[in-house]
Amino acid sequence: MQRGRSGRSLQDRAAASGVPSTDPGPATPPDDGAPGRGSGGRAGEGRHCWVHDPPDTPGTWPGLLVEWRQRDGVWQGRVAYTVTGPHGAALVEAWLPAAGLEPR
Repeated sequence: MQRGRSGRSLQDRAAASGVPSTDPGPATPPDDGAPGRGSGGRAGEGRHCWVHDPPDTPGTWPGLLVEWRQRDGVWQGRVAYTVTGPHGAALVEAWLPAAGLEPR
């Protein structure tokens, strides 16, 4: 083991602490072809995805989908992704339409 590491993930240690979670986890969109459907992952986990043509940064970028919401009948995913900026990589977090997200 490395110094300062217990070998278990933070999620495992939190679950073993006995303190109940107040986080309901991300909502899952219905079976309409939106990314994240049928992921088989545990609630609260992020999901890797491709972000296609986000605002102001055309192209396809690797991202992490962390949450879903539905606004005005349209599914949106909250994603964190990096883009190449004038001074190197920049981290962006944004709500984007599900149509622009693709599972990895």
